[in-house]
Amino acid sequence: MSAKMARGQNSARRQPPGWRDRLRGYVLQHRSHCRDSLRRLLAEPMATLMIWSMVGIALALPSGLYLLLDNLKQVSEGWSEGSRRITLYLKIEQSDEMARLLGERLGRDAEIAAVKGIGREAALLEFRQRSKLDDVIDALGSNPLPPLLLITPRADSGGIEPLRALARRLATLPEVEQAQVDTEWLARLLALIELGQRAVLALTLLLAVAVLLIVATTLRLTITNRRREIEVIKLVGGTAAFIRRPFLYTGLWYGLGGGMAALLLTGALLLWLRAPVQELAALYQSSFTPVGLGMHGTTILLLGSALLGVAGAWIAAERQLRSIEPD
Repeated sequence: MSAKMARGQNSARRQPPGWRDRLRGYVLQHRSHCRDSLRRLLAEPMATLMIWSMVGIALALPSGLYLLLDNLKQVSEGWSEGSRRITLYLKIEQSDEMARLLGERLGRDAEIAAVKGIGREAALLEFRQRSKLDDVIDALGSNPLPPLLLITPRADSGGIEPLRALARRLATLPEVEQAQVDTEWLARLLALIELGQRAVLALTLLLAVAVLLIVATTLRLTITNRRREIEVIKLVGGTAAFIRRPFLYTGLWYGLGGGMAALLLTGALLLWLRAPVQELAALYQSSFTPVGLGMHGTTILLLGSALLGVAGAWIAAERQLRSIEPD
């Protein structure tokens, strides 16, 4: 009886741990390595702050340029809405009454949302106020300005090309001398924004490689300094994943710290520029306020910086740990 009980106890001892025990041990190992790597970084605050600063500056450059282009794009969208207007210069023989009748006819056009007429006298008065050339105008003896029609297309008419097509169609009317739509500057601005976005993408890729090199070089020196410790762990049977894990967490902390430093730098830049930008916008009768990265941009920045840190640590660990073997 006692022999059977002994065999049962031995088989119970030889029974492998369940998945819950393995999962618990796995989580405990990761938590221990995570805490230990952070503790080692905080034990050398100056060196850690330097790494975080270098990574933060590298990440803040594309983040700041992205903010600049994003705000400029929002401003250009507002300008686009305000500049979606066609000015019809009627022929000089057209009277204000003829211009009014033409405006009523155009107001029934399916592509036109609103028509505003400016008579010859109103146009001359506005020209006097803007040009300050009263003596020259008085010397002319007669009003040289034709009546105008300000055409506002419908909001669903599309972008710049449909606006130009509408202007060309209106220019063929017999009462119209010229149809003008000032969108060339806006098209150039949008082209510059698109070029800037591509440049920011290229700069982001280059600086991402720089972050990888910073983290990889730092971790390579750290692994070299802990060579004896790694040799001992390999002697007692430590696996490559077990040895690599603390360095991956160190890279994670480097990336997260650098991402937070980049957030602080971009936030400080935004606060520094907010007042001048608002003053400039007020000169153009605009209430535009610069916007930051927001929750979406902040998440992408922190997640991207963390992944870059882990990737740099993996590169350094894979290369260095292969060259370290116990004597």
